[in-house]
Amino acid sequence: MLDAILAISAVVGGFTVSVLASRHAVTNTAELAAGTNIPPFVVGFTLLALGTDLPEIANSIVASVSGHGDLNVGDSIGSAATQATLVLGLLPIVGGAAIVLSKTRVLRVGIATVFSLLLGAGLMLDGDISRIDALIFIAAWAIGTAITWGPPPEGTQEELSLETTNKLKKTVVVLLALGVVGGATIVAVWGLTTLAESIDTPEFIVAFFLASLGTSLPELVVATTAMRRGQTELAVGDALGATLIDSTLSIGIGPLIAPIVVTTSLVVPGSILTAGAVGIVALTLSVRGNHTWKTGIFFILLYLAFYAVLLNI
Repeated sequence: MLDAILAISAVVGGFTVSVLASRHAVTNTAELAAGTNIPPFVVGFTLLALGTDLPEIANSIVASVSGHGDLNVGDSIGSAATQATLVLGLLPIVGGAAIVLSKTRVLRVGIATVFSLLLGAGLMLDGDISRIDALIFIAAWAIGTAITWGPPPEGTQEELSLETTNKLKKTVVVLLALGVVGGATIVAVWGLTTLAESIDTPEFIVAFFLASLGTSLPELVVATTAMRRGQTELAVGDALGATLIDSTLSIGIGPLIAPIVVTTSLVVPGSILTAGAVGIVALTLSVRGNHTWKTGIFFILLYLAFYAVLLNI
């Protein structure tokens, strides 16, 4: 009984702190990018995405060192699926406005992420992730990021329309706030996994659906906060950037320290299904050029479809 109370307290407290810290991260990141030549989308895709992905990165290291490979891959792949469908789908709904997107940029990210997920499925066919495999995962993230950092598509916002001073101070605040978001979410995820211990379910499935919801909360909170403050490119960049990180860097960082064994019959189908979902999302957005509540509902239904498929494997 006491353990359950502590777990619930960790979930509620961790997520509450995460919400509060994310507001400081969004405000200061937007101001940090103001007046520079770095597009808001790229700021969200790199700086914010790395910060909000700290829970997945931390989980990758802890799970790998402790010999729980399925927890690492399940959380990482599950988070990629959650962010590309559920988080991205909720943005125009909670933001209350349609999002105009760069078709070229969305297509770049989509191709890089789908390729990385399929590459990862191939690497895990032998049932493990070695240090060489881990380096390949990390290289895929670096290449995908470089592609997105390429020449910005015509018509995209080049800088944020804000004035800012003392960029060093704002950089420190951003990093500290994102660190708090990550740390608070790790506490919340501990609560989730403690509550889920009694469920007779494979680690991969528990991590894919339960842990990923907790570790994806920073992306949801930060992106929706950015949406409500009018920073749509920052929000979309964070969601898509986190999806690529979870498909690559998040999986590889742990096994780089301690190689892991994974359950091929679960991690490979999970990676392929996630690649398909990301491909559908990227194709839909690149064809339409905008993201409305209608596409948002479609993406949320796509997320729910994972339950019907993966739970029956």
